[in-house]
Amino acid sequence: MRSYRWMEMGRGWLAYRTVEGVPGAVGEPPMVLLHGGGGDGTTWDALAPTFAQRRTVYLPDLRGMGRSDRVGPYSLTVLRDDLLALLDRWQLDRVVLVGHSLGGVATLLATQLAPQRVAALVLEECPPPVPLGFTIPTGLPDSAPYYDREIRPFVLAELNAPDPARWEALAAIPVPTLVLAGGPTSHLPQEAMAEMTARIPAGRLVTLPTGHHIHPNAPDAFRTAVESFLTDSAA
Repeated sequence: MRSYRWMEMGRGWLAYRTVEGVPGAVGEPPMVLLHGGGGDGTTWDALAPTFAQRRTVYLPDLRGMGRSDRVGPYSLTVLRDDLLALLDRWQLDRVVLVGHSLGGVATLLATQLAPQRVAALVLEECPPPVPLGFTIPTGLPDSAPYYDREIRPFVLAELNAPDPARWEALAAIPVPTLVLAGGPTSHLPQEAMAEMTARIPAGRLVTLPTGHHIHPNAPDAFRTAVESFLTDSAA
């Protein structure tokens, strides 16, 4: 994988890496893999080379996490806008967006705002836009060195009281969408995730009962589900 590069975001910088598609591979839309809260792009390292056999893969670190700068304000729409700004920086017109958890929310909101830029959407254990009742902690343990402690209260408050328009907007998503659910050991409401999928016109739900962290817990099953979906949707 290439070393880190950075994109300026006002008072700070967003870090990202790329994995070039294998020479001679069938050209497909580039893929952006967006990690969950408290993580960074390295969570995809075991999967990125396989996905890159058919396309170029981009691995950003969300604002305030990984090697990106700790620069507020933090909100779900800010993370969405960062993602769209990265697409501009990379000069990508049409991509496959794959997001885990908080990264899934960012990819979902980006798709709702700019659907013409998304060939297909994969949401891994993405919190549905319904009140979730999360406990909002006052801080994080010292074991989270790559996480700005200011992020969590803001994003959890938004997830607990989402704008109702976001639920209504699901019905207008025009792109093929795969929702990967982690099953009964996940902390997210699986029934609401199924209802979210049903509202998306081209939504498909697949449950891989590994809990919230599907791609690190079951990378082969995750890859198979994603590649089968992309093949079926011709994305």
